Amino acid sequence: MAICFALPLGVFAAIYLCEYAENRLLLRIIRGANNALAGTPSVVFGLFGLSVFVKLFGFGVSLLSGGLTLGILILPVIIRATEEAIRAVPHEFRYASYALGATKWQTIRGTVLPVAIPGILTSAILGIGRAAGETAPILFTAATFYTRRLPRSLFDEVMALPVHIYGLMTEGMYPQYHVPIAYGTAFVLLMLVLAINLIAIIIRYHMRRAKRW
Repeated sequence: MAICFALPLGVFAAIYLCEYAENRLLLRIIRGANNALAGTPSVVFGLFGLSVFVKLFGFGVSLLSGGLTLGILILPVIIRATEEAIRAVPHEFRYASYALGATKWQTIRGTVLPVAIPGILTSAILGIGRAAGETAPILFTAATFYTRRLPRSLFDEVMALPVHIYGLMTEGMYPQYHVPIAYGTAFVLLMLVLAINLIAIIIRYHMRRAKRW
């Protein structure tokens, strides 16, 4: 859910910054703010989600609140990676498109984005990998320590592997049972994040080979 919110917004923001924005001061301010957000601790995003989505908007502790919070968390990463992918497209491609009579948006849609798609997909998968390992945003906005069923709506609480690990490790009773389960859960989470990153590398490699110019 987080990537469904962050990816379109991030791609359109990167297109604006690379292709439309002309004010250099504004560009420096936006990019500086984006870099600052990319380095902001995740607990700050968790508190923001708690204040805005859970309380102000009234979504409560739910899948929707958690998804929106994680979407905002990974948005700076997607914007920066998509910007790099768009800037890597040779200017000759744009000039050739303009020479054939295409408009700026037609050039972006038909020439720039297809060439930049490996980098965009990579940013999306890396964003998913980062969101999968976050604890604080989910703990504040979406997670419950234990539930017997999957969420049936966007307003249900959910379980998450990082929060499950936290719950097991802070459980005071019977640590001889809980700690091994926590380590097993941590191993599964680590393998999941590594697999997501490996898939991103493989997809980027094959798509770049297919679009080599």
